[in-house]
Amino acid sequence: MRVDIWSDIVCPWCYIGKARFEQGLAAFAHADRVEVEFHSFQLDPSAPAEPEPVARMLAAKMGLTEEQARSAEAGVADNARGEGLAYAAERPHANTADAHRLLHHAKAEGVQKQMVEALFAAYFGAGENVFGTEELVALAGRAGLDTGKAREVLEGGAYADEVRRDAEEARAMGATGVPFFVVDSRYGVSGAQPAEVFTRVLEQAWADAYPQAPVMVGGADDADGCADGACAVPEE
Repeated sequence: MRVDIWSDIVCPWCYIGKARFEQGLAAFAHADRVEVEFHSFQLDPSAPAEPEPVARMLAAKMGLTEEQARSAEAGVADNARGEGLAYAAERPHANTADAHRLLHHAKAEGVQKQMVEALFAAYFGAGENVFGTEELVALAGRAGLDTGKAREVLEGGAYADEVRRDAEEARAMGATGVPFFVVDSRYGVSGAQPAEVFTRVLEQAWADAYPQAPVMVGGADDADGCADGACAVPEE
């Protein structure tokens, strides 16, 4: 069974939602049969490339003072720490296009999950800059990628189309924000829902995909029934 997750590197609820999803997945009896793939969704594709303090960005975007923005961040930090996550309230903010291109490269190399975790740990856990080429190359090395190949990706335009298509696909399914989860191409879950919500959705999707075989009652030899198409029901 497959779970597709759309998220942005600078989205705190994506960071929290990933942790809650993983808790819900751990409680799912068939967790070892679930394949997870991450997809790109830039919350602000027009964000500048040069980093600025996140409180300043939030203040300008939401019409708040920087003090009010820091207070709002403190509430999100409480949610993150409630999930056992480190959370650096003072951190930079900038355009995430290059980070998303690197994630697609990591997917092609088979280490997408490790790259996602390296980016979230650096950005939210440690408050590091995850926007410049040098910083991203170093993180690529932490995730197990060849740093030379990662630099080639970042200094060129590779995977830009894939980043754009990911966002278009999410919007076509009705997503207006992230995190956005799609379970088995059937069930959409929006936002950082509690872990038990993810467990229930996984269980429902599994039941739909693998309905329980009927239990035979009585002996097969003395039962009335049809065999070899002798009393087949016509198709409607």
